Amino acid sequence: MQQVVVFVMCKCILLACVIIYFCVSLQKKPLSAVIKEVCDGWNLPGPENYALQYADGVQTYITESNRLDIKNGCILRLTKAPGRCAEDLFRGIQSSDSGVRCDSLKELASVSTDVTFAQEFISRDGHLLLVKIVEDSHELVLRVGVTACIPFSDRLSNVIMTHTLTGFMELMDHGIVSWENLSTVFIKKIASFVNAKPTDASIQQVSLDILESMVLSSHSLFLQVKQEVTMERLIAHLQVTNQQIQTKAMALLMALLQTAGDSDRQVCLQSEMIAVYLLQNIIHSSGSVQDEMAHYLYVLQSVTLNHLEPRMRTPLDCYSQEQRDILHGLRQAAFETESDNSLSNERRRSLCAKEFKKLGPGDVIDHYFNPGQDLVRTPPGLLALDTMFYFASRYPDAYSRFVLENSSREDKHECPFARSSIQLTLILCEILRIGEPPSETGSDYHPIFFSQDRLMEELFCVCIQLLNKTWKEMRATQEDFDKVMQVVREQITRTLSSKPTSLELFKNKVNVLNYSEILKLRQTERLHQEETLAPPVLELKERLKPELLELIRQQRLNRLCQGTMFRKISSRRRQDKLWYCRLSPNHKMLHYGDVEEDTDSPAIETLQEKIPIADIKGLLTGKDCPHMKENKGKQNKVSGSSYLSYHSSDKREFCLWTDGLSVLLGREMSSESMRSELEILLSMEIKLRLLDLENVPIPDSAPVVPKPPSNYNFCYDFSQTEQ
Repeated sequence: MQQVVVFVMCKCILLACVIIYFCVSLQKKPLSAVIKEVCDGWNLPGPENYALQYADGVQTYITESNRLDIKNGCILRLTKAPGRCAEDLFRGIQSSDSGVRCDSLKELASVSTDVTFAQEFISRDGHLLLVKIVEDSHELVLRVGVTACIPFSDRLSNVIMTHTLTGFMELMDHGIVSWENLSTVFIKKIASFVNAKPTDASIQQVSLDILESMVLSSHSLFLQVKQEVTMERLIAHLQVTNQQIQTKAMALLMALLQTAGDSDRQVCLQSEMIAVYLLQNIIHSSGSVQDEMAHYLYVLQSVTLNHLEPRMRTPLDCYSQEQRDILHGLRQAAFETESDNSLSNERRRSLCAKEFKKLGPGDVIDHYFNPGQDLVRTPPGLLALDTMFYFASRYPDAYSRFVLENSSREDKHECPFARSSIQLTLILCEILRIGEPPSETGSDYHPIFFSQDRLMEELFCVCIQLLNKTWKEMRATQEDFDKVMQVVREQITRTLSSKPTSLELFKNKVNVLNYSEILKLRQTERLHQEETLAPPVLELKERLKPELLELIRQQRLNRLCQGTMFRKISSRRRQDKLWYCRLSPNHKMLHYGDVEEDTDSPAIETLQEKIPIADIKGLLTGKDCPHMKENKGKQNKVSGSSYLSYHSSDKREFCLWTDGLSVLLGREMSSESMRSELEILLSMEIKLRLLDLENVPIPDSAPVVPKPPSNYNFCYDFSQTEQ
């Protein structure tokens, strides 16, 4: 059963309210019959003049097509039917009283969002009436200034025009009438509102919105709008402080760019003023960039970068003289000297082949750089050649240093310039999404794009040097090429995600993010994914640590009780004798003695020598050991003291005995093995305890415990029932 509250409205006065239960039988009745029952119940004549409408939210009329969308608990009101409302507003707009006309247009702008009303109003040619109002508007509409200085009639004219344009835009948004039916006079008038410098902001905002819809609806309208609205005026709108004007101007600019042909679009995008004003007035403004503006910035970035797509999709043409010249330019920038000009053609040809070889392995690992083969793959195609040549010509010192440094390394440790450049260009194309059409919901723009004329090429120049630096940090070989490229991709992606606003800032950040930092970030992210860094989990770790440390202590002591065979070091550093040491079961004595090499595990009774644990004064390791100092000729004998020297060739045994002896002496264990084992045990214990919480988010802090109640009178006393 569906419950709906209906407010009965008559002459804009609330008369009463009634609850209608839309049972199955009532839902089957025509909507007109339901409205008639409501009117009859409240003695309202002419039910055909009424309609049901949502009272809350978007006040949409209820029709036969959407009546089933009514949800339980929705409040409806009885109001004027859309036909009657359209007729009243149509007459009010034509009233000679400017006040009535303004109120009618204001109400029209509000109710025009409903498609049912829009159909009724347009059927009476109401939209043409609005067009006529705009076409007949006079220059007073354009007069703006301090509100107190503008005559009341002029302010009223501005308000009337704002409501007229808003209502017109809402009506056209329903797609009932084609935009192509608009007259040239109307288009020029709307464009004049945008082009005029002293214009009311509300009128300007709606006018920009209307022009955007025109451009997107028809190519012929695009040509007219393009002719009427100048690029200078749109750029001027980007410099205002009104964010709504900025956003609408940006929307119109994007519509013009996306609809324009490639040649016209290229001319517009080459204007440096657009990026400069966007950077100064929007990206670097004091306020945050709104979502809609962020989307338009993303679209501009995408449309601009997509001009590189033809080069990215074009393979190398070995017969193109221009491309051959670029290839030889790469070679000359790295290797050629003045003496090369005196060589014969055959000698120069042989030298060129060797120098191309020095550019490193190509796109295929088992052959050296062969442009005809390596640059055929698309993407990146010729774009890789463009970026390499830009790097060589713009930064010749860095380019020659890269090539010569790697050509002098061992073959397996050489960072191949050609192969690296091709793959790096492909990575940048993927990160910048070159070749992908702009998404309707995308808003991921890069502020650095608006500070650089040739972002792709400049990023390549920074990142190819980063690649060489990362290659050396990883001590990579040819087999590690893919791993290095993955790290470089991560370095670029992480740095761009921080939204650097300039190339210099990007360069500084990406160079700080070295290979070791990438490894740390990966480890931290892995721990976050496993929720091992959540505050409750860290607290649980601290509680578990004493228990696990005690477990490790017992393991160490048990290992000492089993004993270990050591080599005895003579004064001549000879290790030809063996001795065995083990801890007594009561942990009070260390038993030791000489053994033969084939002895497996001698009984504790066979070990004649022993040292009480209580007599042990200290534990020395490494260079602090007495026998190490003796070898250096230092006097280390201490009066009334002796020492027992352990020499272990196994690091694991060394850690076990140093930890075990530390436990016996009442000290903290500090070996690397202990820390590793503790981390493993903690990780396993945490995972076991969190099994029941899989896919359940762990809060950072415990929920607040509510205060106890003021009394406990609500408690039930079972004793009285038993009696």
